[in-house]
Amino acid sequence: MIHNFNAGPSILPREVMEEASRAVLDFNGTGLSILEYGHRTPLFEAVMAEAIQLIKELMQLDENKEVLFLHGGASTQFFQIPMNFLSQDRTAAYLDCGIWGSKAIIEAKKFGAVQVVASSRDTNYSYIPHAFEIPKDACYFHYTTNNTVEGTQLRTIPDTSVPLIADMSSDVLSHAMDFNRFALIYAGAQKNIGAAGVNLVVIDKTFAATANAHLPTMMDYRQHIKNGSMLNTPPVFAVYVCLLTLRWLKAQGGVAGIQRINEQKAKLLYETLEALPVFHLPVHETDRSRMNAVFTMQDERLEKLFLDRCTTEGMVGVKGHRSVGGFRVSMYNALPLSSVQAFTDMARDFANQYA
Repeated sequence: MIHNFNAGPSILPREVMEEASRAVLDFNGTGLSILEYGHRTPLFEAVMAEAIQLIKELMQLDENKEVLFLHGGASTQFFQIPMNFLSQDRTAAYLDCGIWGSKAIIEAKKFGAVQVVASSRDTNYSYIPHAFEIPKDACYFHYTTNNTVEGTQLRTIPDTSVPLIADMSSDVLSHAMDFNRFALIYAGAQKNIGAAGVNLVVIDKTFAATANAHLPTMMDYRQHIKNGSMLNTPPVFAVYVCLLTLRWLKAQGGVAGIQRINEQKAKLLYETLEALPVFHLPVHETDRSRMNAVFTMQDERLEKLFLDRCTTEGMVGVKGHRSVGGFRVSMYNALPLSSVQAFTDMARDFANQYA
């Protein structure tokens, strides 16, 4: 059996893949593939409408929030956000707590002044800074909720009156929170809500109205809102997979239901690794991610042996990101608890063998 711990693109629910594969051959009995079906047809318009409605329902969004499915992935948002809301006479505030946040800062500086309110770069992003002040005159405050590479997560929402913008690419809809607190949320779909190729954006209409003038049409959130995510041809198949995944998530009890499972998975993994002296957990305990657990070996000579054991046992995607090394176990929404149990059983056996 294969256990998929890939950090992204990552595991999808089995029933989602089965339904999506049927649609590739015949979409809703039309005789046409979803890959070739027109996006401005009633059947696909219904797909888009239901996906948007499910996001609103699962996030419990108020009437002032718009839901968009856009091209470009989360990295496009790194520059689209400051292009819309930052200017040479204004300052945006950013939290630097991981590789992806640092990339967002680089892009934002091309459009105006950026104030980094705190950074954990000095320890290779092994913790989330918590003692920081957000300037009250900032046009927005941007942070990353979960750091896929470094294995850190910020589950509390900063207390500020400044418009909040969050990159939730690797933990969106994985735990309950007040999504209405945010002026803008964005998330690449390929970790928790679908397949690669589409980016979820949730934006407050009042905030969207403050965007800069004279933007390129495709970069203007107001235009995407006006056109219902169909300003140009949307990534039809990726949106459809999102719809199927959102239906699955609702059937699990929604965000609250999946949070309980995610907490069980993370608790089992971290408690197991902490109890085994051969492993080292570099992230501060209070900041450990429930989505991406990173760890190393106390004895580096055992690393290849452990990776070989993972391969033999069908544990896929355990090798750490190339920038930090070590190991990473990603536990996104669709990963079953049984896979984490299989991994911890294997880790204990390995530790006993090489203790």
